[in-house]
Amino acid sequence: MSLPAEFHEIAKRVNNWGRWGADDELGTLNLITDAVVREAVATVRTGRRIPLALPLRQDGVQSGLIPGRINPLHTMVQINQEIFGPATVATSDDTVTMGLQAATHWDALPHVSHSGKIYNGRPADTITAHAGARFSSIAAVEHLVSRGVLLDVARARGVDRLPGDHAVTPEDLAAAEEFGGVRVRAGDIVLVRTGQMRLALAGDRDAYGYPSPGLSIRTPEWFHARDVAAVANDTLTFEIFPPEIADLWLPVHALHLVEMGLLQGQNWNLEALSTACAEEGRYAFLLTAAPEPFTGATGSPVAPVAVL
Repeated sequence: MSLPAEFHEIAKRVNNWGRWGADDELGTLNLITDAVVREAVATVRTGRRIPLALPLRQDGVQSGLIPGRINPLHTMVQINQEIFGPATVATSDDTVTMGLQAATHWDALPHVSHSGKIYNGRPADTITAHAGARFSSIAAVEHLVSRGVLLDVARARGVDRLPGDHAVTPEDLAAAEEFGGVRVRAGDIVLVRTGQMRLALAGDRDAYGYPSPGLSIRTPEWFHARDVAAVANDTLTFEIFPPEIADLWLPVHALHLVEMGLLQGQNWNLEALSTACAEEGRYAFLLTAAPEPFTGATGSPVAPVAVL
């Protein structure tokens, strides 16, 4: 089944191919300039630090809904081993097997493709089994620090958690801006809180994954107009799931990653940040969120920290 005309019309309006040159692999991260970072640092007032990552654990948020995306399998390969001989310093070492997008993570730009293309018009078959993504892999993102903005859609609507069939609209994003007294601007990293993470934290993995509130197909144009550098939220699927348009699966992924070159993240724990922002009455902060630089990978774990 081909993608509908509605999708292609939006794609034309948000397309960033060639905007930063034919060789570009970073997409909207180019919007994070030195000036943007200096302004981000200026948002720090108290130094209060809020971690936003889920623990990497075997009983994590993956329930099998997404094939092959396994929770971390942690194994000790050395336990108090005196590798240099008896009575020497002993060491303990670990190994882990996991889906790179199993917990709190960034999706790299080639994480999805459509119509045989990835970001900047490159062929999708440049992703191979042995080398992974030749272009725009997560390793291209060598640093990621900017102003973070929490758009607390759930709190703005007066609820702890949006219902599972709620598609977050541009109107919701604008209402959350007004609620937080903040204006999203070029180079910002936007965090959208739905409250869905509360289910995962309560141990209900199935309900966390499905059905899930998430971003509407209408939101990419809002982010494009604001020149947002990256977007993350507190859900498994990022966009509303099941989709708002029947049989149109992951259209927001395709519009963000393929058309816009907009980095996106899932499974971010925004609950403590929501409380902190409400207590301090401000919704902008310094955000550090550099991914692990896996060569060729289409995603990576991240341990973001918001500094207020």
